[in-house]
Formats: sequence, structure tokens, C-alpha cells
Amino acid sequence: MATTKTVSTQVSVGMIGLGIMGSAMSANLVKAGFKVYGYDPVTAARTRLKKAGGTACASASEVAQQADMIVLSLPSEAALDAVCTELIAAKPSGMVVAETSTLPETAKMRAFGVLAKHKITLLDCPLSGTGGQAVTRDLAIYASGDSKAIKKMAAVFEGFARVRYDVGAFGNGIRMKLVANLLVAIHNVSTAEAILMGERSGLDAATIVKVIADGAGGSRMFAVRGPLMVDRLWGEATMKVSTWQKDMRLINDMLTATDTPSPLFATCMPIYNAAMALGHGSDDTASVYSVLEHMMGRKPKAATKKAK
Repeated sequence: MATTKTVSTQVSVGMIGLGIMGSAMSANLVKAGFKVYGYDPVTAARTRLKKAGGTACASASEVAQQADMIVLSLPSEAALDAVCTELIAAKPSGMVVAETSTLPETAKMRAFGVLAKHKITLLDCPLSGTGGQAVTRDLAIYASGDSKAIKKMAAVFEGFARVRYDVGAFGNGIRMKLVANLLVAIHNVSTAEAILMGERSGLDAATIVKVIADGAGGSRMFAVRGPLMVDRLWGEATMKVSTWQKDMRLINDMLTATDTPSPLFATCMPIYNAAMALGHGSDDTASVYSVLEHMMGRKPKAATKKAK
């Protein structure tokens, strides 16, 4: 597990959006020594922040009034638009805001323009990694936008991520994220396919994950999601299938816009659609393993829960 650098407790960071990713990021920022102020419309999410040592706020505006810098982890365009309105109302002139969500580039550009009129600098900084990786600070940040603002946020980024890549002009971050997610989509399904083939040939599934993850055929997704598939732990979502559908649409839009042939992505899309149809919407995307089991006529065993 990566170590966390400790910073002055005088630096305050706002976290708006305390879902799977946001809650893990905010907890790591607290561990790193930041004063963390957070907001999420879900009461349970605010409660988790309090238990982690942060301060829950009643609105995004209140976060902006308390924090030196802000990180956004939001579920939709509508949420981003609403947060921008609240930030402007708080009048935090000179504030730097890092937008880490996977949202359309057009939505991020719109937010960038709106906030810039009020002297608020928005950075486009999507994350590569699952919710489980966020807990262990094993995230990569694709930072794009004003280079001085990125440097100002450097210590904050180190507080919740393993590495940061500065990828250029605003918008390059989400483009890079979609490149990464295209591979994640394919590797996740190929992981399920490979494990299932090995298991059906008589190999021990857990041994398959251990051996293959350490060889040329392994991938980060194989290492992260392979164990979830073998132990049937997709009931504990680090990326919900329903949320992943949004990412799949964004990838498909980028492929269409760039006239890029995508035979592998086109093949894996129906697998995720089937996961939704089979009731895995709130499960982790590792549940594609269950989809493949259905396809071969096997009655899948129920997902399990990790022992507390």
C-alpha cells in the first residue's frame, strides 16, 4: 500500500460528492493531515465523512466558504451544473476546483467557462482506478488545465492518489480517461472469460488469478477484479454496473466522434447490457462473470459478502 504524506492541518480541502470514490478520497485526505469539509445530498455519505474525521457541511456553498481548495466527485452533468451555481453564490474568488468525475467534455467545458467568469479556476482531473483502489490511495490522476493551478493542488492530489500525470490543456484529462476506460471495459470482460475457461478446464480459479496476474497475460483489471470474480464479491461494488453504463456511453461517443474502429469494445458492450438485464445494476462490474455463466447455461451461485 502506498504511504501518505502528512501536511499542515491548516490547509483545508473541500470534497463535494461523497460517493464510493469521494468518500475514500476524503478519508485519505484526513489521514494526510488536511482539514476536510465535505458535502453530499445523501445523509449516510455525510455521516461516513464525520466518522472518517472530516466535517460535514449542509451545502456545496458552505464547503466553498470553508475550504482553500475543492475537489469534485459528481455523478452527472446536472450535479456539476448545480454545484457550479452554488460555488458562484459563495463567491470564492481565486479558488481552484479539481473536477475528477467522468462526465462529457462538453459539460466540463461549460462549467469551466461559467466559473472562469467569476475568477474560479476549474481543472479537468479524472481518475483512473476503482473504489477499492481509491481506499488504498492507488489512483492515477489525469490532470489537465492551468499548470499553475495544478501545482497549487499538488499536495492535495498526493493526499489521495498514487501518481499524477499532467496531460496538457483542459479537456485532455477526460479524453485520456476514456482511453483508459475503453481498456478497462475490455480487460474486465476478458478477465471473466479467461478465468471461466480455466476453471472449466479443471484448474483452480484462485490459482488462475495468482499465476496469470503475475505473467504476460495479466493486467491491472485482472489483478483487481479477478479475485472479486473468483470469490463472487461483486455485491460489494467498487464501480456499479449502472454507473459504468454512463462511462460506456461516453467511450462510444468518443469512438463515433473520432471515426475509430472498435471491434473489441463493440463486442463487450452487450455483456454489460446483459448485466443490467440480469439485475446487476447495483453490483460491481466484476458481475460480468455471472453474465458469462448465464450464457453457458450454468445457474450462477449467489454473490457473497466479504467477512467483516
